[in-house]
Amino acid sequence: MRTDNYQHPDHYLLDELLTEEHKLVRDAVRSWVKKELSPIIEDYAQRAEFPKHILKGLGSIGAFGPSLPVEYGCGGMDQISYGIIMQELERCDSGIRSTASVQGSLVMYPIYKYGSEEQRRKYLPKLASGELMGCFGLTEPDFGSNPGGMVTNFKDMGDHYLLNGAKMWISNAPFADIAVVWAKNEAGKIHGLIVERGMPGFSTPETHGKWSLRASATGELVFDNVKVPKENLLPNVSGLKGPMGCLDSARYGIAWGALGAAMDCYDSAKNYSIERIQFDKPIGGFQLTQKKLAEMLTEITKAQLLTWRLGVLKNEDRASTAQISMAKRNNVEIALQIAREARQIHGGMGITGEYPIMRHMMNLESVVTYEGTHDIHLLITGMDITGISAFR
Repeated sequence: MRTDNYQHPDHYLLDELLTEEHKLVRDAVRSWVKKELSPIIEDYAQRAEFPKHILKGLGSIGAFGPSLPVEYGCGGMDQISYGIIMQELERCDSGIRSTASVQGSLVMYPIYKYGSEEQRRKYLPKLASGELMGCFGLTEPDFGSNPGGMVTNFKDMGDHYLLNGAKMWISNAPFADIAVVWAKNEAGKIHGLIVERGMPGFSTPETHGKWSLRASATGELVFDNVKVPKENLLPNVSGLKGPMGCLDSARYGIAWGALGAAMDCYDSAKNYSIERIQFDKPIGGFQLTQKKLAEMLTEITKAQLLTWRLGVLKNEDRASTAQISMAKRNNVEIALQIAREARQIHGGMGITGEYPIMRHMMNLESVVTYEGTHDIHLLITGMDITGISAFR
């Protein structure tokens, strides 16, 4: 078992842009990750098992809904602190960050933003602590990039709603206590419903055989005439703007998180290049290795500036969907490139569990397509540039 000696790269002294609170948050999460996650993550990934015992710990470090108000048991932090937490978690593993992202951005955020005060009081404190875990049901077997085509639906039965349909590729589904599900009513309008485990007709079969996000639990949501109480409807939103607002929050966290994976690959490659001797000197002394490391650091530095500026805009409530899309797409793309170059520097050792490189690379192959694919985000940016939608 390798000791986690990770140190983040900061070539442009960007720490000077962070507040003392930001640094304290980062140090606390990094310390917890090094103690609780780093020693076990490779084993859980190899076994394709999610370490459920860490959930309360994630709650204790404020990883669930960190930017939501303190009055609901949340952290009350700013958006940069939220980004830093996601970065530190994904520096360890994308699947662990996914668990926290889903809980905070896709379950707690819509309950806070679109829910009733009763729903906020009932669910948010327990979700913040990890006592309850949630998942987000939007993607369907036949509708991913086009969520408006969903077929999951509910009917008004007088004293309750009757929900039918299915969702897939749902992080946290196998162990989630509640699901925020987006479905169409009889008029074809999309609404959010809170579905609780134990409701008859609601099941969450687990997805097996993944080569990516192996330390994350993924499953389906199946609704077979599920009776959902009327008080479980999110009352303050209708239409696609509801789930899209949640995805903006999640994509923002991914922009920070993917950069964490890139930084971990770079740090490992840099250290390995100094330790590994070939032709009587460290491979870090050869021009092509230095080229790889220099290009990695350059892309990381550019992405750090991008995420920091996006965080400032988020704090000012000025970050647009297109700006968030650009950061998500860019940072996942550079993280994939850096993981692949880092794998080459590690040589054969790069494919083993002794180093994190191949695990990051496999994880990022999921991150590049979830919460909006690479191509969809390009089209979002293209539409922002031209004012013309290429989706239809």
